[in-house]
Amino acid sequence: MIPLVTPDWPAPPGVGACVTTRDGGTSLPPYASLNLATHVGDAPAAVARNRRRLAEALALPSPPRWLSQVHGTLCVDAATAADGVEADAAFATRAGVVCAILTADCLPVLLCDRDGTRVAAVHAGWRGLYGGVLAAAVRALAVAPDTLLAWVGPGIGVDAYAVGASLRAQFIAQDATLGECFAQRGAAWHADLGAIAARQLAAAGLRTIHRHAACTFEDARFYSYRRDGVTGRFASLIWIR
Repeated sequence: MIPLVTPDWPAPPGVGACVTTRDGGTSLPPYASLNLATHVGDAPAAVARNRRRLAEALALPSPPRWLSQVHGTLCVDAATAADGVEADAAFATRAGVVCAILTADCLPVLLCDRDGTRVAAVHAGWRGLYGGVLAAAVRALAVAPDTLLAWVGPGIGVDAYAVGASLRAQFIAQDATLGECFAQRGAAWHADLGAIAARQLAAAGLRTIHRHAACTFEDARFYSYRRDGVTGRFASLIWIR
């Protein structure tokens, strides 16, 4: 059995979406156990088994379109993109095409339209957020932004994510209101990536934005790069049934 997190959002019934945890797979420590990433040093055979196990457990209509994520802003069509393409978001506009992204502290953001005809999965760490990956994904879906729904999944929480003052300054220079997404803890600044994502989605025209409360650093169900260093990646998937 593979434990899953199901997004709590008003997506139409024709949209499938879920997030894996680190449980239910075959990888050995420190990747135990459902590591789905090929780039972290895990045994390739174990990753392949985990990916097959996930596809079978979800009865996916096709294998997920796995990306080589580079903290950029490119959003590709999952129906035509090559497996392993360098991109940080994927969208689909036809049934049976599965978009997937991998994270371990960065935010997974899922998007769909109210009619269930367009979906996207976005990898959004601070570099992607600063670069505009969410706005790029919204544009790629090519519909009125106020018809889209967003779900911001489990990522590192503000209490666990200390950053430098220069990073805060970069975001404020881009949008002064983003200063409210940073909190001072003693001499350190902490970034609330989920709040930044929500503000950027709203600025892009979305009106329905839901956030998951889990912090990957604090919640042992999830992989966390900042907590563990050498570790696996969990997946966030979305598709049109």
